[in-house]
Amino acid sequence: MTHQVRAVVARAKGAPVTVETITVPDPGPGEALVKVEACGVCHTDLHYREGGIGDEFPYLLGHEAAGTVEAVGEGVTDVAPGDFVILNWRAVCGQCRACKRGRPWYCFDTHNARQKMTLEDGTELSPALGIGAFAEKTLVAAGQCTKVAPDASAAAVGLLGCGVMAGIGAAINTGGVGRGDSVAVIGCGGVGDAAVAGSRLAGAARIIAVDIDDRKLATAQRLGATHTVNSRETDPVEAIRELTGGFGADVVIEAVGRPETYRQAFYARDLAGTVVLVGVPTPEMRLELPLLDVFGRGGSLKSSWYGDCLPSRDFPMLVDLYQQGRLDLDAFVTETIALDQVEHAFDRMHHGDVLRSVVIL
Repeated sequence: MTHQVRAVVARAKGAPVTVETITVPDPGPGEALVKVEACGVCHTDLHYREGGIGDEFPYLLGHEAAGTVEAVGEGVTDVAPGDFVILNWRAVCGQCRACKRGRPWYCFDTHNARQKMTLEDGTELSPALGIGAFAEKTLVAAGQCTKVAPDASAAAVGLLGCGVMAGIGAAINTGGVGRGDSVAVIGCGGVGDAAVAGSRLAGAARIIAVDIDDRKLATAQRLGATHTVNSRETDPVEAIRELTGGFGADVVIEAVGRPETYRQAFYARDLAGTVVLVGVPTPEMRLELPLLDVFGRGGSLKSSWYGDCLPSRDFPMLVDLYQQGRLDLDAFVTETIALDQVEHAFDRMHHGDVLRSVVIL
């Protein structure tokens, strides 16, 4: 059996996305069919549309989502029809060298659905990050479904599927932010603001938000920043040092992904401090630092993949904190939109007008 559903498709590099009817097969072994309820519009989807991730067009966009399992294939035991789930793009294999070493958040052989979703003419679609959730229904590997509390808001908790988890995890999992630490976050879009929220959850004493947009800095304050720095007007390295007794922050999270902001992060940390790169650079970018400074300043230079998260561990915990009122996921939802408004959402994202536009299906 197959399912005909509406979905957002990127047919060619740089071309506007279109809403089309696609064919979704019933789940096979190890797969799950999910009725999507909400899906956030992430920068990664725009990168797919622009050809910045690959050229396997047409792409089925959307990956930051929550919904209800409608059917499962043979051998699936962790989720069942009727379960409310957050989708993730790290379905760990359990067998690779990272998993066998007890570090499944680094899994090097994550799973996706084996069957292909297609256009009506049979053309195979490439689902974004193996998910493709700008669709009324999508087919994923069952391990990409994490069961959470069914009464949680799909629009809010679905954002844990990518950007919000990336930021919170960069602070807590990768950066190891702890009680009393000083933290600086450079770049206060959705991921950076999530890093601010994660630092607050971890008990950081001082959280310094850095951006060039006062609107974003105001949002960062609402999510837990204790201080803000407009780096268009003030040298952020000097400002961060001044706010930390002249030493620099214990942890600096770079959520932009550019060489110049990474250099700022590098020099804005305390001796033996930690820099976390969670912003995604483009292939042509290069970084030059004096090797003596890398050696002499000590500490750690880390990159954070998906917030080094383990969905089965992290998603239920964060949803619980959200429902307790300790993590304001609703603050990340700037607007809810229809499936045919994704292209408009890309434009608003480009102009910095939103943290997240969320498609409601």
